[in-house]
Amino acid sequence: MNNVQTAITAIRNMSNDEINQVVEAIKLQRTYNARQTARALSVGDTVSFTGRGGATVTGVVEKINRKTVIVKEGFTKWKVTASLLKQIA
Repeated sequence: MNNVQTAITAIRNMSNDEINQVVEAIKLQRTYNARQTARALSVGDTVSFTGRGGATVTGVVEKINRKTVIVKEGFTKWKVTASLLKQIA
């Protein structure tokens, strides 16, 4: 059994309070991952992400906020959470 299946099995046997603790841990980890990615980015970096329609969007970092990154693609500006961005060399 892989780690995901083990986690799902464990979650099914948890009480409501234990599930709330797991949800809080997941939220904290997502925040940590987004901030790690944001720290690695600089204004002017080229990044890509998958847009709502499933298309890959490539643009340039215009501004880095605490929770989001402004990515400029042509005349369009996207406000994207840093954890969704992939830096292009």
